[in-house]
Amino acid sequence: MRYLVMVQGTQAEYDAMAGKPTRHAPAWTEVQLKAMYLYMGAISDGLAQSGELVEAQGLAEPARTRLVARGKDGETVITDDPYGETEALMAGYWVVDCASLDRVTEIAERVTRCPGPEGLIDYPVVIRPLMDGAGDTAAGRTTSVPDRTSAPKKAPVPDKAARAAGPGP
Repeated sequence: MRYLVMVQGTQAEYDAMAGKPTRHAPAWTEVQLKAMYLYMGAISDGLAQSGELVEAQGLAEPARTRLVARGKDGETVITDDPYGETEALMAGYWVVDCASLDRVTEIAERVTRCPGPEGLIDYPVVIRPLMDGAGDTAAGRTTSVPDRTSAPKKAPVPDKAARAAGPGP
């Protein structure tokens, strides 16, 4: 079964990782930042070696977000930087192919132990099963959403620089 494992963060935390503390997030030192990237990279490495890693990415800071919606008049409404400093959003993710919910829960629990500065907010790691498009059920209904992905289920092992980056912040 494939799962999306999401880590969360705020704009304040991205700023703190850049060395700018806020009243909501302590500043990260270079040593702390390196330790975090090494820790997340080790998780990605282990998942790649076990064959469970499908994909992993860190996301750009929330300030670089753009929302595109349809307004009441039917016109497109575009909003840049729509999130507040402390609104928690997905900061990175892994897509994993695991044998069970228990296994992906073990992975998420390991993610929660990522090192960081004292006073860092511990957001929960979110696990969501991915629908395979072949009759998954949701709320007792059978879906018929076709799988439109053309990517292979297993990604090649990422190069060392990509693994070291891992999902962030």
